[in-house]
Amino acid sequence: MIYLDHAATTPLDPEVLDFMMPFFGELYGNPSSIYSIGRKARGALDDARDVIAGVLGCQARELIFTSGGSESDNLAIRGVAARNRDRGKHIICSQVEHHAVLHTCQDLERQGFDVTYLPVDSTGTVSATDLAAALRDDTILVSVMIGNNEVGTLEPVTELAALTHDKSSAYFHTDAIQAFGKVPIRVDDLGVDLLSISAHKIYGPKGVGCLYMRMGTRIEPMITGGGHERNRRAGTENVAGIAGLGKAVEIAARDFERDSARIRDVRDRLSDGVLSGVSGSRLTGHPTQRLPHHASFLISGVAGDSLLMRLDHEGVFASSGSACTSGSLEPSHVLLAMGISPQDALGSLRLTVGKRTTQADVDAALEVIQDAVGALRA
Repeated sequence: MIYLDHAATTPLDPEVLDFMMPFFGELYGNPSSIYSIGRKARGALDDARDVIAGVLGCQARELIFTSGGSESDNLAIRGVAARNRDRGKHIICSQVEHHAVLHTCQDLERQGFDVTYLPVDSTGTVSATDLAAALRDDTILVSVMIGNNEVGTLEPVTELAALTHDKSSAYFHTDAIQAFGKVPIRVDDLGVDLLSISAHKIYGPKGVGCLYMRMGTRIEPMITGGGHERNRRAGTENVAGIAGLGKAVEIAARDFERDSARIRDVRDRLSDGVLSGVSGSRLTGHPTQRLPHHASFLISGVAGDSLLMRLDHEGVFASSGSACTSGSLEPSHVLLAMGISPQDALGSLRLTVGKRTTQADVDAALEVIQDAVGALRA
């Protein structure tokens, strides 16, 4: 098996699993309880919060644990919309956001909000000029992701956030789910008010994530009930999952320098091999300002879903576009927004490497990809 779909999910790190195991057994207490096993569970939440806060450069109380990236995005966007509609009902996001952002904004439109969807250029990059033109007095939120999950483009979030705060009173949210752990991320360096992350993209467990919310940001809780997470997200916390998220963040920070350089080298070998070995292939996304583990292509004369099935048969696991839209025959909204024709967009291939991907894996995968493309064209 050669796994080249780390943008979809990552394998659980054994160190993370070992760290989580006690919370499935003897440390089963409710973190809201005052007796000893409850306090130990609470301690695990506090430790995870401290670790993540240290990596992001924020205060621990600015973090809200969630069920994953999609909930984090929803809480940021719906929460700001619900709490700040007295100030305005205008929201801005890009056309290439993850569906957790796009579909949420589309739903808010049906509730009476006005949403501007910023265009991107042929590399998938949002323009500061376009954002400046879109900002209004009644704009309450701008949401632009750091790294695109489909084509890997890194957006100029620092510039966009500074522009937003300079020209308006709107909050700035960024979906950092694909980028966190792959590129340096500090909330003050970015200048953002809200930031979403997810555990399963960084070798942590599925079903747990986190939302950073800068002090003073006004949001309305989306899940009500008890007073969990400082009354911002009700529900008994997923202690094992949150402990796993904290450990995954700790490992990602600890091994960042070593892993990032090696992953970039492996990605470059893979990208160069596809472009040189598969005729009619071209890179999508920004050629240099892109996530270090990410390579995405258009391959002429080949349907992406057919190519994936052939690769799967040979033990190479890849993606065509994002995992959340796999199985759909509709072309990627990201590729269409970049000006790629619907026909060409159906020939997309996304290859994303991880910290366990070897040069030998890449060489074997390249041979399989070349053979599969040749067979399909024949």
